[in-house]
Amino acid sequence: MTVTAMIIEKGDHVATCLSKVKKGDKVKLMHNGKTGKTIKSNSAIPYIHKICISPITKGEHCMKYGLSIGIATKDIKIGDYIHVHNIESARGRGDLEV
Repeated sequence: MTVTAMIIEKGDHVATCLSKVKKGDKVKLMHNGKTGKTIKSNSAIPYIHKICISPITKGEHCMKYGLSIGIATKDIKIGDYIHVHNIESARGRGDLEV
C-alpha cells in the first residue's frame, strides 16, 4: 500500500503521515502540494505521526517546521517512526543551554 506524508519545510528531517502506515508500506513524500520521492516504512506509524525522511544521528536536533522538535536519543534511519521513544524534547527545558 502507498500512503502520503507531508513535509512542512525544506530541510526538515520528518514528514507527517496523512494516514495510518503499516510496516513495509511505501510512503510518498509531498511538499508544497507536489509529490516527490517514495520511502519504505520500517515500522507501523499512527495517523498524523512522523516518519524520518533523512538520517538523524544520536545527539542531533530533529527538525520539523524548520525548527528543532527535540534531540535524537539514538541514530534514526530513513523510514523510522519518530516519537518519544527516540526523540527527547528540548523545548521549555531550563536544564539545557540553547
